[in-house]
Amino acid sequence: MIDEHLLRDLTPRALGVLVRRGADFASAEDAVQDALAEAVRRPPAEAPDEPQAWLVTVAWRKFLDARRSSSARALREVAVTREPPPGPAEQADDTLLLLSRCCHPALTPASAIALTLRAVGGLTTAQIARAFLVPEATMAQRISRAKRTLAGERFARPGDVRAVLRVLYLMFDHGFAGATGRGRNVGDADLAAEAIRLTRQLAASVPHDPEAAGLLALMLLHHARRAARFDAAGDLVALADQDRSRWDEAMIAEGVDLLQHALARDRLGEYQAQAAIAALHDDAASADQTDWPQILEWYDELVRLVPDNPVVVLNRAVAVGHVDGPLAGLRLVEELDPGLPRRDAVAAYLHERAGDRAEAARLYAAAARDAPSTAERTHLLKQAARLNRNRGGQ
Repeated sequence: MIDEHLLRDLTPRALGVLVRRGADFASAEDAVQDALAEAVRRPPAEAPDEPQAWLVTVAWRKFLDARRSSSARALREVAVTREPPPGPAEQADDTLLLLSRCCHPALTPASAIALTLRAVGGLTTAQIARAFLVPEATMAQRISRAKRTLAGERFARPGDVRAVLRVLYLMFDHGFAGATGRGRNVGDADLAAEAIRLTRQLAASVPHDPEAAGLLALMLLHHARRAARFDAAGDLVALADQDRSRWDEAMIAEGVDLLQHALARDRLGEYQAQAAIAALHDDAASADQTDWPQILEWYDELVRLVPDNPVVVLNRAVAVGHVDGPLAGLRLVEELDPGLPRRDAVAAYLHERAGDRAEAARLYAAAARDAPSTAERTHLLKQAARLNRNRGGQ
């Protein structure tokens, strides 16, 4: 029997090889799962010397067997001629190919994330369902629909790296925002950590793409603060109030190193700019030592790179509020759509800095009604209660 952890690493590689050889996604996954079942049944004494070569060979034969059983004689003969001769395992890195397939533009972001976690991450459907707080049957249908959408699509080469980066970014954001005070997601799948693992694989497969390195740096620089994001009671702690001694210095150092190498290529992208902002926050010994003027400069670059992103404009307003005063930041916020997520929370923060506690309390309470998570809702309500309590004591 092949080691369970090794199988998880080898599974996406084997799936990628089958897809590159021309197998459709659903059939390739079925064949790999059949090969895994055979691997589990093998006695420990019969473990293969080259597990990856064995898994690819068995999975390919099972794929061909399935093809032969449902095809005409002529098609069977064509399939047989495509089987490669015995030999060393293929060394081509199929990570990008497989990720490109899972992140196909025809899929919705939710379906792309689910399929990526299933095919590349090796998570079970039940694990993915718990992470997204949906019934297992619902997630199974979502993954099945994604496979049907890709049916007939043939990938001889990797697709757009930008689409893959976007899906991995959304996966990390979902996992990081959905983490609990225990540092885990509501389900037992740690989506943020999984996104980092997959982005490492992608960055290794496209070493000359500075945005892949930039995204990995961004994830690490945020993830390094994770242990300080919640207090002992499990309540969310704002960045300015976090115990910075609990931040992971080694992870921050790795993120900064990745970012510096990416920026040295002089091909700035949005993930590198976001990582630069995160690095400046991580570099500050305390909240009042944050280099807000430099952060604002990076937000100016980010707005230039993604001019139509209202979330970037909203975050920039916070930086403007620190550099030019809260009223200047509020003027920018007022220009944005009132329905923009977290708009009220940012406005509340700036009103409090401007000394208008009554309006800040009202806006914190309003923001709590539309908060995307229980932890954030609780945090905002506590801010409103704190300000109302202070006003009552005056």
